[in-house]
Amino acid sequence: MKITTILSLSAAALLSGCVCCDKPVAGNWGLKLPYDAMNAGHMILTEKADGTAEAVVLWRWASPIPMKSCTVKGKTFSIEHPWGLTITGEVKGDKLVGTVVEKKDGKVLGELTGWRNPEIEPASTKDAVLGAPIDLLKDGLAGWKAMDTKAPFGWSMKTENGEQVLSNCLPVDDKGKKRHGSNLMTLRNDFYDFNLAYDVRVPKDSNSGVYLRGRYEIQTLDSYGKPVDMHNMAAYYGRVTPSVAAEKPAGEWQHVDVTLYKRHLTVVLNGTTIIDNAPVVGITGGAIDANEFVKGPIYLQGDHSDADYKNMILRPCVK
Repeated sequence: MKITTILSLSAAALLSGCVCCDKPVAGNWGLKLPYDAMNAGHMILTEKADGTAEAVVLWRWASPIPMKSCTVKGKTFSIEHPWGLTITGEVKGDKLVGTVVEKKDGKVLGELTGWRNPEIEPASTKDAVLGAPIDLLKDGLAGWKAMDTKAPFGWSMKTENGEQVLSNCLPVDDKGKKRHGSNLMTLRNDFYDFNLAYDVRVPKDSNSGVYLRGRYEIQTLDSYGKPVDMHNMAAYYGRVTPSVAAEKPAGEWQHVDVTLYKRHLTVVLNGTTIIDNAPVVGITGGAIDANEFVKGPIYLQGDHSDADYKNMILRPCVK
């Protein structure tokens, strides 16, 4: 199956973090950005044979996007980000250090640090051997915590047709507009490779998400009837476009089955495989950090809009 991604980079090896010794800046980079909160970033940079360079960068949230310009000279680089940032720096082995400046006023935001991610070795999610199931909703909200204690907390457990449902219902302001709420994270943060299956129901125009290991968003969206897109229901957000649209209309329960295994991802939506063993090339917007090789939690996006979840079962990979 052909996988369509945002990355139209020339060297396939670069998607896996491989880099030639004569092009030290080229590679797949995890980034720590100069912010107190939401400081996760990611960059894939290529250098062509003619010396020109291209970079795709994820900056805190949203999707990875191509840079306006990218210049590389030896071990140094300079990038013009479309959001009005100038990023300059130097690579020292498998480490990167740089400075971020706001272009409009020359304000220095701080230091950027990074590390080179290793190659993605060939693997298949079909080879994952799964362990005993863990019911993430068994203990209700006792197994979860708010990620932003200052935001309104809209999460609750309710019983519906004899089943336990985790529901997010955002409060409204005095003008009837939904307020931003808190994201919700599992207390357990020891998940690495696993299969996660859950049922989700979204109201019309809803936008939520399920973050694997706290770093890779599987989109939750009312995208029924829309053309396939890397931001639609159950997409690897901003990274991989589903091969086919398999959504159900808003208000209906939908089943998502995700396997994350050895930096590969398979997603089945409502019984249809929409992402088949796609390489996991980087974090998505809203990640807790850019450290892709440590264990992490599951977190649910609750700041945008309402959504309901049930039957959320995680089975760790044991081999």
